Amino acid sequence: MQLNRHPSPFLRTDWEQRARGVLAGGCDSPVRSGWAVAGAPFYQSRGDGAHAYDERGERYIDYIMAYGPLLFGHNHPALVRDLDALAAGGMVWGATHPQEIRLAERVRSYLPSMERMRFVTSGTEAVMSAIRVARAHTQRTLVLKFAGNYHGHSDFALLEAGASAHTADAQRSGIPEGTTRDVVVARYNDLASVDTLLRDRQAQLAAIIVEPIVGNMGYVTPVAGFLEGLRERADRYGALLIFDEVITWLRLGLGGAQARVRIIPDLTTIGKIMGGGAPIAAFGGRADVMAVLAPDGATFTGGTHAGNPFSVGMAHRVLDLLEAHPEYYLQMNALAQRLSEGIRAIFAVCGLPYAVVQHESIVDFKFRAGPPTRNYDDARAADSEAYARYYHAMRERGVLLPPSQNEVMFVSTAHTQADIEQTLAALEGVFAAIGVAKAER
Repeated sequence: MQLNRHPSPFLRTDWEQRARGVLAGGCDSPVRSGWAVAGAPFYQSRGDGAHAYDERGERYIDYIMAYGPLLFGHNHPALVRDLDALAAGGMVWGATHPQEIRLAERVRSYLPSMERMRFVTSGTEAVMSAIRVARAHTQRTLVLKFAGNYHGHSDFALLEAGASAHTADAQRSGIPEGTTRDVVVARYNDLASVDTLLRDRQAQLAAIIVEPIVGNMGYVTPVAGFLEGLRERADRYGALLIFDEVITWLRLGLGGAQARVRIIPDLTTIGKIMGGGAPIAAFGGRADVMAVLAPDGATFTGGTHAGNPFSVGMAHRVLDLLEAHPEYYLQMNALAQRLSEGIRAIFAVCGLPYAVVQHESIVDFKFRAGPPTRNYDDARAADSEAYARYYHAMRERGVLLPPSQNEVMFVSTAHTQADIEQTLAALEGVFAAIGVAKAER
């Protein structure tokens, strides 16, 4: 048995032609096009629990989980019941309301660093707003970010971004030259890189923004002293430290990554996971920093959908569910552990030198020999063609993985032991074939 060496075995359908006729590039987000795995897009008709269904009604075990926010899988009863009642008072008001205030209080109880916050509709908007606040507070312009960290699709954020961003040439991608002058991109887990880039520019530094635990170039954890070093440098230079927790808050528990790494940022961004996938996000931080925002200060952020009652109501349901079921985290962790241990065992049998990483409900590996990924250079060294063959071979076997090797596998409370065992059986067949193909070369 040998894996396909060419693009997807899945037939391109009329839906692709129709999509390309009306959607730019045939999609609303490039990763959905299948370009990173050189194959046909996955057209989804519905989701149910841990499963996604394609346009033909075929079922797949879903490890994309909307790229993270579906902690409870698709259509958990506690989230989807009585939606008419949730919307009955109006979907959007354009007014501050009690449930919005109560949600902010609940968020702050779990993320005390967010002394003041504002709700927005997406992670991109949250990061964009946090950067504006940091620049207003410090009266500086320079931002330091890290290659392989994904902070949405605003201009500054796309420079050497992780996830499925494809921005090889800033100018051709519509990013102004002025933006590139105000951003420096360091190597994650490398404080020497930070110091080199900031030499003679410390007085210009407004903010350091970082994924404290990375989920957008695969799963990458900070080495000892890295985040502490960023905190110390931000303090020394009079800059702000921003944690992008759009993926990690709630995925890694109610305290997020900052509770685990025990570093307090000045600003934090969180995303749609708090709404179970509904369009809601937030940015917030120290009260004196957030005081730059109008009407108290001179800095504007705002939006008609910000804090809309429907999305706020969904967020309350998510927190209600997590508070009522603390065992959910143990359940997801146990399933993810079984999945990661099973993958390691398969690699050992096949003689494949790939490191498998697992933390809570996140599982990842790269087609690269050696230790786990520590930076974007490591991530880019992985074999993208091997991942593409793996993606399509698993899809043939009823397992839906992210169509990009920069993404990770997400387990939800809807996944079962049977799902994990079916996935491992598929993996065993796929990697046995890889082993055969390797021996034949």
